[in-house]
Amino acid sequence: MKLIRHGPEGSERPGILDAAGSIRDLAGKCPDFGPAFFAANGIAGLRDMDVEALPIVSAGSRIGPCVAQPGNFIAIGLNYVQHARETNSPIPKDPIIFNKAPSCICGPNDTVLLPKDSKKSDWEVEIAFVIGKRAHYVKRSRSIELRGRLLHL
Repeated sequence: MKLIRHGPEGSERPGILDAAGSIRDLAGKCPDFGPAFFAANGIAGLRDMDVEALPIVSAGSRIGPCVAQPGNFIAIGLNYVQHARETNSPIPKDPIIFNKAPSCICGPNDTVLLPKDSKKSDWEVEIAFVIGKRAHYVKRSRSIELRGRLLHL
């Protein structure tokens, strides 16, 4: 299942890709892909949906940010040896964790605004995931290990 948000900036609608790669509109079938949708296990409600019966979104429609109303954007820097070497930085013993403003999330073809007088930008994504429910003090038994790091579920 591949979920997508489509439409004009600020008016995105939920959608899903069909087997042929066309975007199908989910508006009216489920709420937008924001915190309430994921907390209510909204993906489970889409599993039995007849995707082919949904309206096709016009070709060329803008693809929006992957999630609506993100509460936070947490990034991990220098998370692999080559990246540390590329930046002439020492290989960190622990992950470098930092926040970015949720407004940094945009659609894949949207214009990226750079600071005035910026001469160089950098981007990359190794892995991205949405934490669907609020969690505090998660027991180790409810975690998974990914590349030697614990992810709490």
